[in-house]
Amino acid sequence: MNFLRGVMGGQSAGPQHTEAETIQKLCDRVASSTLLDDRRDAVRALKSLSKKYRLEVGIQAMEHLIRVLQTDRSDSEIIGYALDTLYNIISNDEEEEVEENSTRQSEDLGSQFTEIFIKQQENVTLLLSLLEEFDFHVRWPGVKLLTSLLKQLGPQVQQIILVSPMGVSRLMDLLADSREVIRNDGVLLLQALTRSNGAIQKIVAFENAFERLLDIITEEGNSDGVVEDCLILLQNLLKNNNSNQNFFKEGSYIQRMKPWFEVGDENSGWSAQKVTNLHLMLQLVRVLVSPNNPPGATSSCQKAMFQCGLLQQLCTILMATGVPADILTETINTVSEVIRGCQVNQDYFASVNAPSNPPRPAIVVLLMSMVNERQPFVLRCAVLYCFQCFLYKNQKGQGEIVSTLLPSTIDATGNTVSAGQLLCGGLFSTDSLSNWCAAVALAHALQENATQKEQLLRVQLATSIGNPPVSLLQQCTNILSQGSKIQTRVGLLMLLCTWLSNCPIAVTHFLHNSANVPFLTGQIAENLGEEEQLVQGLCALLLGISIYFNDNSLETYMKEKLKQLIEKRIGKENFIEKLGFISKHELYSRASQKPQPNFPSPEYMIFDHEFTKLVKELEGVITKAIYKSSEEDKKEEEVKKTLEQHDSIVTHYKNMIREQDLQLEELKQQISTLKCQNEQLQTAVTQQVSQIQQHKDQYNLLKVQLGKDSQHQGLYSDGAQMNGVQPEEISRLREEIEELKSNRELLQSQLAEKDSLIENLKSSQPSPGTNEQSSATAGDSEQIAELKQELATLKSQLNSQSMEIAKLQTEKQELLQKTEAFVKSAPVPGESETVIATKTTDVEGRLSALLQETKELKVGLVKLFIHCILCEMNSREFDFISFNFSNSWIYEESKWDIILPHNKSIPILMTKGGTNEYF
Repeated sequence: MNFLRGVMGGQSAGPQHTEAETIQKLCDRVASSTLLDDRRDAVRALKSLSKKYRLEVGIQAMEHLIRVLQTDRSDSEIIGYALDTLYNIISNDEEEEVEENSTRQSEDLGSQFTEIFIKQQENVTLLLSLLEEFDFHVRWPGVKLLTSLLKQLGPQVQQIILVSPMGVSRLMDLLADSREVIRNDGVLLLQALTRSNGAIQKIVAFENAFERLLDIITEEGNSDGVVEDCLILLQNLLKNNNSNQNFFKEGSYIQRMKPWFEVGDENSGWSAQKVTNLHLMLQLVRVLVSPNNPPGATSSCQKAMFQCGLLQQLCTILMATGVPADILTETINTVSEVIRGCQVNQDYFASVNAPSNPPRPAIVVLLMSMVNERQPFVLRCAVLYCFQCFLYKNQKGQGEIVSTLLPSTIDATGNTVSAGQLLCGGLFSTDSLSNWCAAVALAHALQENATQKEQLLRVQLATSIGNPPVSLLQQCTNILSQGSKIQTRVGLLMLLCTWLSNCPIAVTHFLHNSANVPFLTGQIAENLGEEEQLVQGLCALLLGISIYFNDNSLETYMKEKLKQLIEKRIGKENFIEKLGFISKHELYSRASQKPQPNFPSPEYMIFDHEFTKLVKELEGVITKAIYKSSEEDKKEEEVKKTLEQHDSIVTHYKNMIREQDLQLEELKQQISTLKCQNEQLQTAVTQQVSQIQQHKDQYNLLKVQLGKDSQHQGLYSDGAQMNGVQPEEISRLREEIEELKSNRELLQSQLAEKDSLIENLKSSQPSPGTNEQSSATAGDSEQIAELKQELATLKSQLNSQSMEIAKLQTEKQELLQKTEAFVKSAPVPGESETVIATKTTDVEGRLSALLQETKELKVGLVKLFIHCILCEMNSREFDFISFNFSNSWIYEESKWDIILPHNKSIPILMTKGGTNEYF
């Protein structure tokens, strides 16, 4: 404050002094006026002066304006004027008008006034509370003022807001404001609030910021809308914030990014806003899959992008026509990081074809751009990065690339161009950038893959017509010795170093050419300029690799002989010094920072990121190998052999343990399966035992009930029952049936005798109308009496048999009912339903036969009865005698009483159970 007053004191008198007095008077009115209208007019006047006389108003009026915010909250108009005035004082957005006779301080007035305002933290808290007001004239200037404070002294204001209760939540409500200008300025405010503050970023994210921002982007039309500020805010929330990235992925927000890249047919052109939006959208995707993120987080985001179709959408843009060059370049870089190290995504990218005729793989189309010197430099760098990411930790892809160089897979017709052919063409072209890119790309096909290093030794190249083919390894060394451009030689040396490292067979092939070692020693030993020092260092690295990974299979170039050669021609110290030129180069450290080859111009394209890792790994071990004596080498060889033997033993046991682990795992699975089956069987057995026990209980209960109901029936423990009927009962029934049969035969014989007697009586009977009828003999009367007696006897026998049969039928019905109930509840063990049904049918058949015989007896009895009646009525005169017999007979329920009629032509009336029936 004293500083600002000093500034005022240094200003010249004149009109400026007059304005200062006016501002002072206005401030006095604000401080002393009791009427709200007077204070409002004074604040309005201060607002009009605040832009032109920013310093004066800030010095004199800031304290009064803050007091207005505290005391006059009920009046939105004066609050709005005060906020606008404070914004004009603090903000540096508008250029100040500078008069010729006035001097300006070099210090930033905005920062100074901001420091004065936030010195009392209650002022920021007061401003946050004012943002809750819905009135446009309060909320909008409050948002702008707080944004300006964050721009001036961001970290300090962020800390105050962070400790303020519900401070961040109040600001998040701005995104839900229906007024577009407040919502947009709220986004700008949150941009400034979340910049470089992880704690606030997490709070904003968990206040549902992702959902609201994505909704705004969708409402505005995705890439076609004005969504730049929302995308920048999303980047602030996600960049270098692993917690928010995980929350974004777990909330399924990656799936909502796919519609951003549905660009459709853009032959009509791309607007500048759309290009800007897509740049930010692609950068947002790269934030989620950046190589700098934790591997697990990057991998999960990569898989989510493939599953939701985002990678497929990006590949569509990659192969589309009419896409601006800068968008295409950024899309290639984005696809590169989406597939980097993710096998599923790499496999999908290998299957993508360009919409050409005939279709070509996307990798081939991209490589054609990389080795084409007419393509933009940034595009060629992006393609190289994409190819590197495709091969990163992808041995399958490495094998596919190397296989296109092998003789058995080359298309003899020449109709198609393979990736290997393009790499070889770029490796030996006249463009040094193509040489470097092709060499680095081929080196990535060999990275940490000993198999492909050996396979690449089989590649043969036809240099000219009539000359025998040479190997690819030999052709690389030939070009290296021809003294080409530095960029070309650096690229070839990086390829050779990558090829020979950890591959003794490749080292042997390299040393087999007698010209290679003299060339390397000659290059290292010369005293060349600074430009050649990098090449000398790489030659020293290549020679050191030839020593360290040498298996001593060539007698002329064994390890010891090569070290003696270095000591004689170069000197060990000089060799180590030249080797150190690599890591000391200024471009080495730049390349080691990021995997992406990002260079301002082609001449800076010297080192590859993966190669810097190799240098760091080998520099120390090569230095030790050079200084080792022959005895130490022998000891080391012995140690190596011992270690190799030990490793082989360990590997053998590891394989055994692995096999045993597999067998153990299989056995565990079998045991687990058997346990499950055993548990299921035990459960089934338990259920069956329970059911059997229930059946036994029901069976015993039925036995008790049957014993109570049928005293004449006994139940035996051997279970020899026939549908509930015991064998003794069956035997008794059979005896009774046999007895009934014998009685029936006796009755039939008696009936036959009576029939014959009646016939005789009929034949001896006199004709009607004579006197012989009245003089019946005494013998005939006696016969009639005897017949009546016999008829009564037969009738009684028949009644007794009928009663016995009815009793048997009743018992049969009771037994059948009880048997059916017992079978439903507890079937008899060992006796099937078929056997029970057969026995039941047998009993029923026997009873049916007995009933039939009884009916026949009944018919015979009736016949005898009729004959008796005829004999009884022989002496009486009837003009007509009619007997009507019914077809239905129920013998066992019948009791017959005979009533003799006294009139003629009346049938015999028979009474049955009190009911008269005519027969």
